[in-house]
Order: sequence, then C-alpha cells, then structure tokens
Amino acid sequence: MAALFRGSRNLLRRWNKHVDLAFVSTRSMASKTPVGFIGLGNMGTPMARNLLKNGYPVIATDVFPESCKELQDLGAQVMDTPADVAEKADRIITMLPSSPNVLEVYTGPNGILKKVKKGTLLIDSSTIDPAVSKEMAIAAEKMGAVFMDAPVSGGVGAASMAKLTFMVGGVEEEYHAAQELLTCMGANVVYCGQVGTGQAAKICNNMLLAIGMIGTAETMNLGIRLGLDPKLLAKILNMSSGRCWSSDTYNPVPGVMEGVPSGNNYQGGFGTTLMAKDLGLAQSTATNTKTPIPLGSLAHQIFRVMCSRGYANKDFSSVFQFLREEEGQ
Repeated sequence: MAALFRGSRNLLRRWNKHVDLAFVSTRSMASKTPVGFIGLGNMGTPMARNLLKNGYPVIATDVFPESCKELQDLGAQVMDTPADVAEKADRIITMLPSSPNVLEVYTGPNGILKKVKKGTLLIDSSTIDPAVSKEMAIAAEKMGAVFMDAPVSGGVGAASMAKLTFMVGGVEEEYHAAQELLTCMGANVVYCGQVGTGQAAKICNNMLLAIGMIGTAETMNLGIRLGLDPKLLAKILNMSSGRCWSSDTYNPVPGVMEGVPSGNNYQGGFGTTLMAKDLGLAQSTATNTKTPIPLGSLAHQIFRVMCSRGYANKDFSSVFQFLREEEGQ
C-alpha cells in the first residue's frame, strides 16, 4: 500500500512539473507576440534592434522609408503607416523627435488611434511636453488603450548596448507590462508616477546635461588656452570634484576620447536642435510653474544661437567648437 502511495505521489509530482512547464512555455510564447515600433532614427533603430535580439517580432514604420531598411534586413516587418502598425500589434513603442510628431503619429489621419485595438499598450519614448503626454493618455483611454510616457537617457551608444535609462509615467498597474519590453533596451527602468512624470524627469535631466556640457566645454577651452594638454586636463578633472558625465564619458574636445561625437567632427549623437528643443520644454514648464532657472535659460539661448550658426545638425557637444570660434570674433 505504501509503495502504491509513493508511486501515485511521484506520478502527481511529474504531472505538476509538466503542467508548470507548459504554463511557463505558454506565458513565454505569449510574451513574444509582435511589438510595433514607430520612429527609426538614431535612437529608435538600435532600440528596435535590441527587441529583435531578444526574440520579439517587430512591426515597424518611419516617415522616411529608407530608415526601415536595416531593421527589415534583420527580419522586421515594415508597414506604410502608424495605423497599419496598430492594426497588427497590441504593444507599440514610439520614438519621435518632438510634440508635433507625436500628435501626428497618434492622432493624425493615418495615426495609431485610427486603428488601435482595445487593450493595446502604447509606450512613448519621445521627449515631449508633459501636457502632450497627458493629452495622448486621455485620447488613448477613449479608444480602450493604455498610454505611458517613457523617455530615455543615455544617447545612441547606450541605445546600441541596451543600457538606456527609462523614466516611466503612467498607470502603475501597467508598469510591469511596459517593463518587460523596456528591460530589453535599457539597464535602468524607473517608475516615476502618473502620465507626464517620466517627461518631467527627462526634462530636468537634460537641462542639467546641457548646463554640464557647457561648463565642461568652457573649462576645457580655458585650460587649453592656459597651456594645459587637453587629455591631461580631462584626466585631472575626472579624478577631482569637477568630474561629470560630460567630462568622463562624452568629452567635447576632439582627440580626448574615442567613440564619441567630438572624435567624429560632432556627427551622430544627440543633435543641437534636439537639445535646444528639450531646453525649450524646460523653459516652458519653468515659466508655467514659476520656477527660476537662470542657468537653464542661458543654456537654452546658447543652443538656440548655435542652431542659427550652422551647428543645428551637429552633436550638442559641439558647443566646445562654438566657443572656440567665438574667440576670434
């Protein structure tokens, strides 16, 4: 009788194990359903590539069809419009340059919300006005979809290596569903609160980044004019209290570091136009909240002037070159 009991218990244990494995397998397969990706620029392309690397089928589109070629060659399905993507995917990530682009992609004639399915999770990684994120969340909710803002920090290098930081705003109950996808593209995923708080965190970060880059460029320029070797100065700064991301990871002086835009005539990276746009968002929100940002305002003006002086399409670290050229005027 005891032997029969043991045999039944072992059989039950094997059955439970089989059921558990089947459940895990089913859940894993469900999690690998297609993901839509809209916006395949300098940031969007490596982000979507990392989704493919993690086994997610990607359905993509971009306003410039030629931007889709790399992903298509890697196996992504390319569609003509955001609405077409929404028809085929119930999880969609957007990575777009500005608020008007987000409005067009979501609410335009061929926008996501024209064909979005009920229950779809919409994750916007663009850096835009928090008010626009809230507007999109309301519009999505009316269609039975969920919108979350999840802007990123880290730049093109971090996007390529899946080391971005995501700042997420939205319904907390949906955060884990978003996190599953975002961890394929980033090393840090932080829940900030309701819709718009992700954008708030990103705007604050980029204002500090701009101020820090200008300070690093000014410091390096002064040191060079005082006769210091730029590599030596950077080394000293990076072992001293002046150390910052702009000095030790993204130095703006050509020849000091490899693999950064300053070593490639300021090509690639984070464009001056985009930095000026983000600082404009900081200025606007500071005005609305009556918050004094004297250095942020000055940084905004500097990057706006750079845009009018031929630096618009160069990386924002070209502020070093801009300051050098100002010497001769």
